[in-house]
Amino acid sequence: MARRLYAYAAERHAFSEAEAGEALGESVGAAVAELAAAHLIQPRSRRVAATDGSCPDGPARTCWSAVSPQAAVARTLAPLALRVRETHDEMDRLRGRLEELLPAYEAGTDLRARGGANALELVTDPAALQDLIGELVASAESEVLTCHPGGGRSTATLEGAVVRDEAMLARGVRMRTLYQHTARYSRPTAAYVERVTALGSQVRTVGDGLMRMILVDRHTGLMEVQDDIKAALVVREPNVVQFMAQTFERTWAEAEPFNTTIGPDQARSISDELRQTIVRLLAEGLEDKVIARRLGMSERTCQRHIAEIMRAVGAKSRFQAGFLLSATAAATASAATAASEAPLTPHPAGAPESAAPGGTAETS
Repeated sequence: MARRLYAYAAERHAFSEAEAGEALGESVGAAVAELAAAHLIQPRSRRVAATDGSCPDGPARTCWSAVSPQAAVARTLAPLALRVRETHDEMDRLRGRLEELLPAYEAGTDLRARGGANALELVTDPAALQDLIGELVASAESEVLTCHPGGGRSTATLEGAVVRDEAMLARGVRMRTLYQHTARYSRPTAAYVERVTALGSQVRTVGDGLMRMILVDRHTGLMEVQDDIKAALVVREPNVVQFMAQTFERTWAEAEPFNTTIGPDQARSISDELRQTIVRLLAEGLEDKVIARRLGMSERTCQRHIAEIMRAVGAKSRFQAGFLLSATAAATASAATAASEAPLTPHPAGAPESAAPGGTAETS
């Protein structure tokens, strides 16, 4: 109705509600209010309406006339434009106050880079930690190294990470990531890996011994905090950062490429490695939930693997399985040591078993 009324108003100098209602065949009170609020019609003075004869209801009635859309836009947006200007002015004032602190911040970061104050900083607030990760990734210039133990990551976490990581890779920053083998069986994680590797990222997996960490340009690192996965230790001390980088490189050299399509041979190899890791941890006497957590799998899946291992060694209890596996591991280690100490070539028949230095046989 508002559009019909505006078209009607544009065709005449002025009109009253009664005239418009009669011409349009229905009540126009709501449409008049809507158009007036949008500044598309305006009231005409009674004196003008009475003298030009265009307002049939006489000088005692309010008449309306159409306003051009351009004029309506100007009147409607004027308050908004004023608020925008005031907001920009406030932003400029705030920017100036904050930028006054820049020299102090740069001096502090130079001190941290030299291993001074705040070389280690504990962050326990999850929101502050996420902001810090975003800041570090956004400031990366050459390389980001990450380790994510615990199997596949949640869909919510990956949705935020993929946007951040794709933007970083688009800037030309190199990225290498380590997961545990069990992450291969997580569809969201595999989908994430497929997207970032298409942009040049490299991803590999290992069985055990992975520490959660992020390393940016080899000058700032984030390290996991024991018993608190929502906290992190910020590391800026150069020697500790170098140790983190070396740890990553050693693990990376032993890891397997994370292929989103895995063949039967690679699947069998990864499964065998997981089994061997479970055997080793079981022999160390670790509990099921500890083994599951270290390998990034559910406790039920871990118990199923352990049950299969116990059947294979003929054990009736976890204690017996641990004892048998420990004995087997010790025997294997002894055999390997003996083999490494054996002479490369046997003594010829009839030759003395020992010789003095210089090759002369000892005599009594």
